[in-house]
Amino acid sequence: MTKRLIVLRHAQAEPLVDGSDHERPLSEEGREQARAAGEYLAAGALFPDHVICSTALRTRQTLELVTEALPHAPSADYERDAYAADVPAILELVSRTDPEVENLLVVGHNPTMAQLVAAFMADEPLISFPTAGLAVVDLEVEWLYAAPGTGAARLLT
Repeated sequence: MTKRLIVLRHAQAEPLVDGSDHERPLSEEGREQARAAGEYLAAGALFPDHVICSTALRTRQTLELVTEALPHAPSADYERDAYAADVPAILELVSRTDPEVENLLVVGHNPTMAQLVAAFMADEPLISFPTAGLAVVDLEVEWLYAAPGTGAARLLT
């Protein structure tokens, strides 16, 4: 049975003027990007059963706008560890996913989201992974064993 990992980089955020990077909101363009990402997922019938989302404001806002386009809002875990995670840390979070979940969405930050996708693209280099970029990794293993070499990624947007 194939598991599907959907990778989403948060949409465009406002520049950091003062305060915390963690609390930067989406820009108006970012809000449009997030809505478009949700519409893209819905049009492709890519409906996540569950979500792992960074606790940063811009990732939470991205997820909220994406799920507006979906027929059902998936359950979600908001993970502080996903905010500054590297690829092994994200894969550790993925490995804890309930085996019943078929389609998992991860909403996070670059460079980690780009590196995660690139790790599953053995035959072609990843040139860019823009804000609100989407990719799908079709895994050949259960979540517990997700690692580079256990599936293949393709860019959606």
